[in-house]
Amino acid sequence: MSMAHTPFLVAAYAITLIGILGLLGWSWRRMRRAERALDKER
Repeated sequence: MSMAHTPFLVAAYAITLIGILGLLGWSWRRMRRAERALDKER
């Protein structure tokens, strides 16, 4: 059995993790912006 597929699996998990972290960061910033806008309306 060859382990040639391992680098591709590691790269796929890394890309997925980076994408998830990016999405979480983006949504958190948008949520904070929306909360500030709501506070200004009150």
